[in-house]
Amino acid sequence: MPDIPYLVAAVALSATVTWGLRALPFAALAPLRASRTVQYLSRGMPAGVMVILLVYCLRDLPLTEPRALAPLAALAVTVGLHLWRRNALLSILGGTTVHVVLASTVFAH
Repeated sequence: MPDIPYLVAAVALSATVTWGLRALPFAALAPLRASRTVQYLSRGMPAGVMVILLVYCLRDLPLTEPRALAPLAALAVTVGLHLWRRNALLSILGGTTVHVVLASTVFAH
């Protein structure tokens, strides 16, 4: 069994490296916060990421088969809930619920 000082040194070193790796992005981005490019990306990236995720999720959807209605209905519910209430959690939970219910009951076979 390793010595107590060895274990303490290993835990301290691991904690230091972990803290440093987590703090590094914040320290590296601090000088860039005033940059117009970073400000533009902070406004535009969330919508861009959502569009990329949407295209990725729907890219192989067989539009000629009835089972494609489950994700399309879930998408419509998600967008509708978000436009109505502007609550991301509500729209995500509502869309997920509609998709799970439709995919496991109506379009199960």
